[in-house]
Amino acid sequence: MPQTTPYSSKFNPSTYSSSHSHRQPVEENYGGLHYRDNKLVSGSLEALIQLLVPTVDYYPDRSYIFTFLLSSRLFLHPFELMSRVCYLCVDHHRVGDPQTDKKRIREMAPKIVQLLTEWTETFPYDFRDERMMRSLKEMTHRLAFGDELSRRAMQRLIQRLLRKLTTLGQYEESLATSTAAAMDRPLVLKSKQQLVRRDECVLNLCDDPFVFAQQLTHIEMERLSYIGPEEFVRAFAQKRPSDNHKSFFSKRKASNLEAYVEWFNRLSYLIATEICMPVKKKHRAKVLEFFIDVAQECFNIGNFNSLMAIITGMNMNPVSRLKKTWNKVNTDKFDILVHQMDPSSNFYNYRTALRGATQRSSTAHTSQEMIVIPFFSLFIKDIYFLNEGCVNRLPNGNINFEKFWVLAKQVSEFLSWRQVICPFERDRKTLQYLISAPVFSEDELQLASYESEGPENNLERDTRRSLRSSLSRM
Repeated sequence: MPQTTPYSSKFNPSTYSSSHSHRQPVEENYGGLHYRDNKLVSGSLEALIQLLVPTVDYYPDRSYIFTFLLSSRLFLHPFELMSRVCYLCVDHHRVGDPQTDKKRIREMAPKIVQLLTEWTETFPYDFRDERMMRSLKEMTHRLAFGDELSRRAMQRLIQRLLRKLTTLGQYEESLATSTAAAMDRPLVLKSKQQLVRRDECVLNLCDDPFVFAQQLTHIEMERLSYIGPEEFVRAFAQKRPSDNHKSFFSKRKASNLEAYVEWFNRLSYLIATEICMPVKKKHRAKVLEFFIDVAQECFNIGNFNSLMAIITGMNMNPVSRLKKTWNKVNTDKFDILVHQMDPSSNFYNYRTALRGATQRSSTAHTSQEMIVIPFFSLFIKDIYFLNEGCVNRLPNGNINFEKFWVLAKQVSEFLSWRQVICPFERDRKTLQYLISAPVFSEDELQLASYESEGPENNLERDTRRSLRSSLSRM
């Protein structure tokens, strides 16, 4: 039977694209697995599970382990897969003779530990399910029957996993606390149908665009680091494997992927709020110029998500309509950045810049050069269209594993970006401001814009009158 190909070549784009050669591909079938030119392209679920399970003289390559663990949750619950793997590794080979069984477990134990290590380190969130953790502990007891060293390795594995899950819980708790705190502190009060506004602004907190961009990068990289690879599959899995799995999905808190998307929205509104807040035009212009410089620094760093959030905030109608303010600003730099993130031709300019940042990261000599933070909404969109454009199962009922190689390539690239440690010094006050400073709602932004630069026509005057009335009643 052909072996799955090495990790480095498995995620090479040429592996998945059709060949330009006129040579007829070689099609082969082995025990429910279908290969094309020695590359696995489809198989039955049972055969794919068997391929995951190590034996005395076989261990699956890392690319297959990652791809199957990532995609298998579309077809069965991780707990079901865990149960099946445990059975095939240990119970399936029992012969009833204690000495023979003990020898067999001793031979298999290191590879079982290795497989479970890869599972717990790459998909730790699977083990928030109590049944998964229970299966892990049961496997520890089974391995103790034949090999003390493997039992200790399993104990260390579980300890690392528990530390990771504890850290995740603390992060989610702090995220919920900071979000609640921001919502509990209303930014504006209504008095005489006016928004209470201020002349002080973000520049009083941090007036260095590079430092500000560094703090944005800190937040981006921290939030990226907590997104589990399985969340990309869950994001487009419209149907659960079966009704029996409702408990697994409902137990999960709001995903870290969704929280990261919310961060983008918050940053966009924070940018717009800071621009619309100052009473004086010259102060608004200074804030505009500052954020244009911050956006430029984000581009230089490779932080495309914050860059796009800043552009989005500046392009909101309450900001873009402030013509007198914009007239005081040199927009050449901003126009170039907008061109870089232009959505035409499927974000061609951005994708070119992203490839450049990825190439820089792969040959980096410093941590700063390794930073790549993609425009996340587009990254999710790409995965969504991959899912929509290819079926999960072929007409014969086999799983379309060719699709999941492509998915794994995209997600594995994200994991390489996610693991980079942010090298910049933290500015506690700026970080706190970015995370918890209150922001205007959409209506409040629009009214603040009208108060900054008055309505230009009857429609805008009617809108301002309506907003003043509705906001004063809140």
